[in-house]
Amino acid sequence: MSLRQYEYALAVAEEGSVTAAAERLHVAQPSVSQQIRGLERELGVRLFARTPTGLVPTTVGRAFLREAEVAVTASRRARATARAGAEDLVGELVVAVQMGFGTRQLPRALGELRRRHPRLEITVFEEPSAAELDRLCRRGTLDFALMAACDRTPSDAHRLGDEELVVVLGEGHPHLGSERVELAELRDEPWVRFDRDSTLDAVLVEVVRDHGLTPATAARVSQAATAVRWAAEGLGVTLLPASAVPPGHEHVVRPVSPALHRPVIAVLRQDAGPAEKTLLDLLRKEKWSGSAPETVSVSRHS
Repeated sequence: MSLRQYEYALAVAEEGSVTAAAERLHVAQPSVSQQIRGLERELGVRLFARTPTGLVPTTVGRAFLREAEVAVTASRRARATARAGAEDLVGELVVAVQMGFGTRQLPRALGELRRRHPRLEITVFEEPSAAELDRLCRRGTLDFALMAACDRTPSDAHRLGDEELVVVLGEGHPHLGSERVELAELRDEPWVRFDRDSTLDAVLVEVVRDHGLTPATAARVSQAATAVRWAAEGLGVTLLPASAVPPGHEHVVRPVSPALHRPVIAVLRQDAGPAEKTLLDLLRKEKWSGSAPETVSVSRHS
């Protein structure tokens, strides 16, 4: 087995077809098919099953791909470390962010990182599930993660500050006349909520429980920007970090009383390289809602 075979299998799993995987990898389709068949012969199992919507990993295939992802990521890091010079960073940096957190700060920091080191390849994805993000961190798949809570040692977890939670109201809503909205005043409001397994919905559940509210669900969405737009149109109110509010909607946003904040934690992989450390330094320079110690141990809470 080779790392190339691992990379081909991961591409097929992500794209759902050999053709799309070949296009992404810039190789001929027969080459991808041959590598996958050879890998399956060597393993003695089927990694993919054909369905009406494309190729999907089998049960054993999913287990194999999890380990393959770890191996490929480790290989990329090793190459990046070997090629990294004192003044220039090369290779790949894999960054994950918990949905709704650091929405303004992270892009600015990554933009500055790329301007300083244009040969550095940065892959970023937004993860709604705190449990999945924590699992990826523990498995070493990620180089850098930005989240609200984590189960890591103090040497891995760095608290950058806090995100203030705000409520988004519909155009013309009577509470827009207030500087702050009392949570108790939202008792009878319908809510635009998030997917049930997402961190943002867990935050909302915690808030309404702690303040004796029983929210009626008007809609569920997957993206923070969608929740803001729907709330602004009057479908219901929503609650999310202030930085997640897209430009143009500030006029329908109000802080709440009592004030609500969530920590923003940067988690670096063990034996972090210069790219991860540089990104951490850039994020520390960003403006957050509150200051905090540079390094902390944070326990998960719902």
